[in-house]
This record gives sequence, structure tokens and C-alpha cells, in this order.
Amino acid sequence: MKFAVSYSTPFFGVDPDRLLGYAQHAERCGFEAIYLPEHVALYPGAAVGPMEFTPTVPFADPLDALSFVAAATERILLGTAVLLLPYHHPVVLAKRLATIDVLSKGRLRLLTVGLGTLPGEAHALGVEFATRGRRADEAIDVLRLLWSGDADGVSFDGEFFRFENLCSYPKPTEGRPLPIHVGGSSRAAARRAGSRGDGYFPGGMLGPAERATQLEIARAEAAAAGRDPGAFEYTRWGSIDMPAERVEGLAAQGVTRIVVSASTGDPERARDELSAFAERFDIANALR
Repeated sequence: MKFAVSYSTPFFGVDPDRLLGYAQHAERCGFEAIYLPEHVALYPGAAVGPMEFTPTVPFADPLDALSFVAAATERILLGTAVLLLPYHHPVVLAKRLATIDVLSKGRLRLLTVGLGTLPGEAHALGVEFATRGRRADEAIDVLRLLWSGDADGVSFDGEFFRFENLCSYPKPTEGRPLPIHVGGSSRAAARRAGSRGDGYFPGGMLGPAERATQLEIARAEAAAAGRDPGAFEYTRWGSIDMPAERVEGLAAQGVTRIVVSASTGDPERARDELSAFAERFDIANALR
């Protein structure tokens, strides 16, 4: 089992010292990765089900924030949970992601993408809310195509994106396309994860039966796409106070990575929580 941390800028804020202190301490504790979320813009009344967003909470740009973290750390991997893929042009995004990966010496390895759930956010960015799934599928294909292309260039003719003989450099570290995980809480997300993703990171509001069904869907889609379902990663949210029995239960369900977050905005107490979790599961030795 791998363990990672999440840093929610709406909860913890965007103070640079706090962000770096959290990331550096997580690295010292032996956590594999740090994840950051994304919302491009909010508005009064924006809500996901019964949960309404406070429109003034600060969602820092996750890629800029991860670049900042990368410059002050050495080992910890960089991840998003989730990057709202339909709201980014993939030609621009391919360059941004490859640049971060190269400058971090190959640490942008847990890119997780999703569709977004706020219609007003999509409208503000010129994206038709109903088509964002198809747009995301194309964007994943474009990213991989650009990362794998050579000096002769690559071409694409899709519903949303078109170009001819295009070259995008630098390439990600090791010259291979970056892993792309898919987030979401629907069977459509599970199918997308299996058919196009390297892993699935579902949300937290699903029952056990639906979770098992979605994982089966994702693995079946991976097999149908000609990929090894056994190499497919399955990431889940956990709590900072979760007991060993809960971790063992998630491992039995096929989970390969658990992501936790400190429960407090107080920097010192947050560090203590991360330290206690790392000691409880002997993360530093497990990572070796």
C-alpha cells in the first residue's frame, strides 16, 4: 500500500510558508505524493448536491502550486485531485505538464483528471457542460499524442481539437507520456479510467457495492483496451485517524494508494497528525 497526502488550499489557505512546510514535512515522513485540487472560478450558489461552495475560498492553481512545491522538495511525487481537464486546452496543457515533470526531475506522476461539476464554471470558460466528457476524452488522446510525437509532428482531427504536423517539446522525463489517472464518482468515470487512464481515483460518496462495480467496470475496460488490468492503480481517500483494520480492508478491495489530509489548519498540529499517521503505518520503511 502507498500513502499520499492532500493539501486543500480552500481549507489550509495559500500561504506559501504553510504549503511548503506541509509538503516538506510529508516528504520527511515518507509519504509518496502530495495532491492539490482545482476550481478555476466559483460563484454564489455554486453547489455539488447539498454542499454549497463559499465563493471566496481560495483555490490556488494546482500546477503553479505544484511547481512551487517541486522547487523546495526532492523526492515527493506531484499529483492533482482533480485537474478539471475540459477547462484546459490540451495543446497548452501538454507543454505545461511536461515542463513541470522535467523541472521536477520526473515527479509529476499522479496527474488525476476529472470533468468538473459546476455548470457556471464551464459556461464561464466557454465549454458546453453537456459535452465536457467527450471533450475530456479527446484531450487525453491529444496529450498522449503530443508527448509521443517526434520531429515530424503529429496530427489530430477531432470534434473539439484539430491540428496538423504539430511538435510539442520538451517531452516528459524518460520520453514517455505521463501517467493519467481519472477521478469521478460515476460509472462513466470508471469506464473512462479503464479505457484511457492508468488508474482510477473515485470520490468519497459511494457505497461498497457501487465501488466494487465501478472497479470491475474500470478493469474490464482496461482489458478491452488491450492493457494489463493488474497494472491499473486504484486510489482512494482515507482519514488521518484511520485504523490499521480499515487500511487492510481497503487493500483487500484492491486499493493501491490511500490519500489523507490533516484535519486541522494549524500548521504545527497538522505536522503532528502527519507524523503520527506515518509512524502508525511505518511509511518511511514501506517506501524503501
